[in-house]
Amino acid sequence: MNYDEFIRSKSQWRSQCGIEPGELQPWLYDFQAYLVDWALRQGRSAIFADCGMGKTAMQLAWAQKIIEHRNKAALIVTPIAVGAQTIQEAERFGIEAKRSRDGRFDGSPCVWVTNYEQLQKLNPSDFAAVVCDESSAIKDFKSERKDVVVEFLRTIEFRLLCTATAAPNDFWELGTSSEALGLMGFRDMITKFFKQETSKDHHGWGRTKYRFRGHAEQPFWSWVCSWARSIQKPEDIGFDGSRFVLPKLNEIEHVVESAKLRDGFLLALPARDMQEEREERRRTMPERCEMAAEIVHAHEGSSVLWCELNQEGDMLEKMVADSVQVSGSMKDEEKEETLIGFANGRIKRLIIKPKIGAWGLNWQHCNNVTVFPSHSFEQYYQAVRRCYRFGQTKDVTVNIIASEGERGIIKNLQRKQEQSRRMFRELCKHMNDAMHIVTQDYFPEKEEMPSWL
Repeated sequence: MNYDEFIRSKSQWRSQCGIEPGELQPWLYDFQAYLVDWALRQGRSAIFADCGMGKTAMQLAWAQKIIEHRNKAALIVTPIAVGAQTIQEAERFGIEAKRSRDGRFDGSPCVWVTNYEQLQKLNPSDFAAVVCDESSAIKDFKSERKDVVVEFLRTIEFRLLCTATAAPNDFWELGTSSEALGLMGFRDMITKFFKQETSKDHHGWGRTKYRFRGHAEQPFWSWVCSWARSIQKPEDIGFDGSRFVLPKLNEIEHVVESAKLRDGFLLALPARDMQEEREERRRTMPERCEMAAEIVHAHEGSSVLWCELNQEGDMLEKMVADSVQVSGSMKDEEKEETLIGFANGRIKRLIIKPKIGAWGLNWQHCNNVTVFPSHSFEQYYQAVRRCYRFGQTKDVTVNIIASEGERGIIKNLQRKQEQSRRMFRELCKHMNDAMHIVTQDYFPEKEEMPSWL
């Protein structure tokens, strides 16, 4: 291999453009058809659509069109257990889809589905297109998963990233998404649009943050809009959303009293730091689990119980009748079988951690949720949205169970929730402004040429 060939082997493979979509699948909603049409014409793009907006349907429609155009297989990469759900959706829409759990590929030009953990076992040259479902899995630019995905996509002609709406100041996620699409590297994005600022305290410890360069905010959103679309409801891109009205969401806070106070304390006071919060969580575990069991037993239908610690899950499994726990020690096949059983109604009550099952699954049949909260608003939002999503016909009740010492966690979640709503309003405004920017140069006055030219 000479030097030029070596450089080409390390570079992103770039296609000139997308394809002409032609007639799209009739089972797509109008706003879904618009997004699929746009993504096919782009060739490489991202759809940041909120939970329940039909990302799976759009992914399958997009992949099937590429297969018909290239007569070559397309790959959809999903979190664990979402793969089986994707296969079911493909069967419902009449699209041929196969599952690869261990890197096996028989060459069939159809939709293939695998999970992120198995991606490196496959050969990129076997696929004309790749869809990354729940692509927020690669938002950390330092993660091993992001490196694997970016390397796999490097020579893929057509690429699509799909996830719930990215926060407008989550520039890391936008940067890693752009890098995965082969548009602009994460570091290049930071250098081009942002300025680094470091503030130090009196001990000399510094904290680095990034802000827009003075001229860069509008160009940044124009650039993002050139490869991404973001919606929470059809109205965000000009379509009728009357069919996508969510029922009522009831978020109820339950504060339990601990049978034993912290050593040296006469009153139950909020924890001051992470160490005290961990101690509080372990000390109040029996009371919180008893409260969760009482709430779930009072509900006749399906329930999902979100916990944070292994001990919480084990205790809940003993206290809650007709419950099954999904733990990290289980094999992927066992996790998937249990999650499918809950989705199909065979399992009435599910105990699970957000980091295992909070992404991509459809549980509209369940409208009763209990949560032991953490500081991660993303995990809380995704956990609630497994049940509270378009297609849910009943009011959803979310029971947030915490102790007196964990009140600070609840306040922090409330702050982040309001910040998220405000940030998305700004994102929609910037996206809409960017989509309407005139791209042609316009010079109303005729130029005068010097006499000597």
